[in-house]
Amino acid sequence: MVAIEDALATWLGSQRWFAGKGQGLRDLAIVADTELVAGDPELRHLIVAVSHGTAVDYYQILIGLRRELPDHLTHARIGPADRGLVAYDALHDAELTRSLLAGIATDAELGPLKMHTIPGASFATGLDSLVLGGEQSNTSLVYGDESILKVFRRLSPGPNPDLEVTTALARLGSSQIADPLGWIETRLEGAPTSLAILSKYLRLATDGWTLAATSVRDLYAVVGEAQNNSPGDFSESPSSAAGGQRGVRGVVPPGGMSGLRARYDGRLLPSGAQAAEAGGDFAGESRRLGVATAQVHADLVAAFGRDELGTDAHAELTERMYRKLDLAVAAVPELTKHVDMISDAYAELAKLRGPFPVQRVHGDYHLGQVLRTETGWVVLDFEGEPATPLAQRRARSSPLRDVAGMLRSFDYAARHQLIGHPGQAALSDAARDWVHRNASAFCTGYAEAGGLDPVANQVLLRALQLDKAVYEVLYEARHRPSWLPIPLDSLAEF
Repeated sequence: MVAIEDALATWLGSQRWFAGKGQGLRDLAIVADTELVAGDPELRHLIVAVSHGTAVDYYQILIGLRRELPDHLTHARIGPADRGLVAYDALHDAELTRSLLAGIATDAELGPLKMHTIPGASFATGLDSLVLGGEQSNTSLVYGDESILKVFRRLSPGPNPDLEVTTALARLGSSQIADPLGWIETRLEGAPTSLAILSKYLRLATDGWTLAATSVRDLYAVVGEAQNNSPGDFSESPSSAAGGQRGVRGVVPPGGMSGLRARYDGRLLPSGAQAAEAGGDFAGESRRLGVATAQVHADLVAAFGRDELGTDAHAELTERMYRKLDLAVAAVPELTKHVDMISDAYAELAKLRGPFPVQRVHGDYHLGQVLRTETGWVVLDFEGEPATPLAQRRARSSPLRDVAGMLRSFDYAARHQLIGHPGQAALSDAARDWVHRNASAFCTGYAEAGGLDPVANQVLLRALQLDKAVYEVLYEARHRPSWLPIPLDSLAEF
């Protein structure tokens, strides 16, 4: 496979899930190579070690090899390989990926790879797969209407939190997860390491981001129509023109966090349009999502327990936040003007005294990680932030970290449609109102269902939101530069 290493190095750098963007790829070595299917086409499982900067990361790549690449696979081409073959990303080849499903169903062992079925699980085999579109840190294959295989791209030696958490919650009978069906694993640096998870495919479900984006789009359409039909100046809403606070304050409305628990104040949008009345109002779903989130957190406590940290816990947390902030400022100088505001919030957090409840959490919670089914909300992808070290992703944390992540996601849902929008200035108040309304509903549902009260923990929640926004700035700068204004504009309004 020597000939393919140069092609892999070039190909890896263009993949969204490659973590070394902007850091320079110094070296690539294939550390494991296992034949899964012989012949033409051939399927090989590779683990490559990539050096970039001072770090070494492992990536999983399933390589297909053919003498001639058919037209429907040209988009997956990697480059030339030995023996005159062409290498490509085999996850796009349904002829080869059937073997993964069959292997899980039969508890196959292929060299160092071990495939397992969850006891009692059943699923159809022999189905063709389809790669899910959209931006993901991993690659997901849907088999028919029955199952979905999430293939981890970047590997961390040790148990993957997604497999660990979903299997534990499934044993509890949780209704807020997609039932796990099986998994694939190997050993990396001597530790059992998850390679893929097979789960039940929720065919009729819709992800939260799509639903929220539809609600926002409906609202902006109503506001735009009101502008077109009236001679008035709608650059300001009545509340802001009267001197009300315009800033979203990190989704904390005027009056502080208590406003999140109060009834939405019904502020008017241009020509009397209200977020509650503009097409598909999302607030009811946001409240139900808050309830489901609290239920998942309760199940995580039942499965993994809860601790209380001592009086120095917040000081230690803020030290980690400061280190992350320093790294982000070095990489994204535009963040510098917000450092004083962020540091002040971290300093307030450091003053708090415990004890503080901590537990296993989702760790990368946002609207794209939840699905609305016919019966309620389901939570996906308990892997945590992919760029965060595995030990930290598996560590216990405040449940408000997930609340902060979802509140930041509401902000993203409202702002991302404004990028490049000709009516951005006129729609900004509508965006703020939508965020306030849905943040309020989510926090109300979360607290009423027994979650840690956001109102009683304003300082912690604000610091966690800012920490998430700093992470977003660094992520967008590396992976989606066109979205960088979203967290930067949000920070300007905290």
